[in-house]
Amino acid sequence: MAKRLLVTYALWALGGPVGLHHVYLGRDSHALLWMLTLGGFGVGWLWEFWQLPGWVARANDTQEPQPRSPEPPALSPVRFFGQVLVGIYFGLVALIGLSSLAGFYLLALPLAVGLGVHVVSSVGDQTSDLRSTLVAAFLTSPVFYGRALAILPVSLTASVTAQQCRRYKPCRGTRATLRARLYHLGLAYLAFTTPLAYCAFCNTAATARYVADAIGTILGWLSFFPALGSFLEQLLLLPYRAWRLLTEGAGFAAGSFQEWEKVYEFVQSFQSERQQLAYKVLGLRDGAPVEEIHKSYRELVKLWHPDHNRHRAEEAERRFIEVQAAYESLMQPRKAKPA
Repeated sequence: MAKRLLVTYALWALGGPVGLHHVYLGRDSHALLWMLTLGGFGVGWLWEFWQLPGWVARANDTQEPQPRSPEPPALSPVRFFGQVLVGIYFGLVALIGLSSLAGFYLLALPLAVGLGVHVVSSVGDQTSDLRSTLVAAFLTSPVFYGRALAILPVSLTASVTAQQCRRYKPCRGTRATLRARLYHLGLAYLAFTTPLAYCAFCNTAATARYVADAIGTILGWLSFFPALGSFLEQLLLLPYRAWRLLTEGAGFAAGSFQEWEKVYEFVQSFQSERQQLAYKVLGLRDGAPVEEIHKSYRELVKLWHPDHNRHRAEEAERRFIEVQAAYESLMQPRKAKPA
């Protein structure tokens, strides 16, 4: 059945961030990537506006497929950057949803990062050797065992390996039915989102802590690039602002959503305003000395420890997380200064 350009643009506009137009054109790997990253974090979805006519023409090409060249595809800096970025993204999702597993840094983390890199490698008419990509990830991860920073070098190593093993996909004669394709896409999406959803709604306090730590790690990497760090903060705040617009006045701000609201509010004031918020959480004046910070932290940790507040467990967990985050944000710059 011939694909229509107008239908493709309509699906791109209405469901582009979840890859509906890619499903329509038979680009399942691209559709899966868009489903898991919401259209390449929005940037990829907008960027592909000009590429849709070429993809429609390729989908409607009824000529006998020509044998693929034995030469590897040309090196693409855009694809390499996407591999690194999606590998980091998959690693952060694994850190949030699976970090409680034994051997996380030896098994789950490199597997997640390697799969994220391979998803980007398989977009379009190209692919890569999955085994080589995973081997590179598994060999790199033990070097940085126990550190959230491991996500970056693992993703870089896996992406370089994927680029070295890049090749064209073999020509296929018969395409799978739409039902089978949607079934496989659904399984892949559930495998990605189920652990994250479980932690987000059943272990909210701990997951919020992991998210805050992950965000703090990323922004810490960018501390030497203030402009880029500020841009990333605004990008991270977009889901929160969209959620507030959708739920304001609808009564959805109770329960577990309060944890995420605190995380996003903390990100919003991550630079100079974050320190002011941290002093306020600890009940101190701005610029209080280290001794007062230690003293207030010890008192508030004892006061809001969940084991001592079983009659108000949710509030205690939230306050306990706030106190710890505030203390770490004030002490980290002092630890970084030379003695």
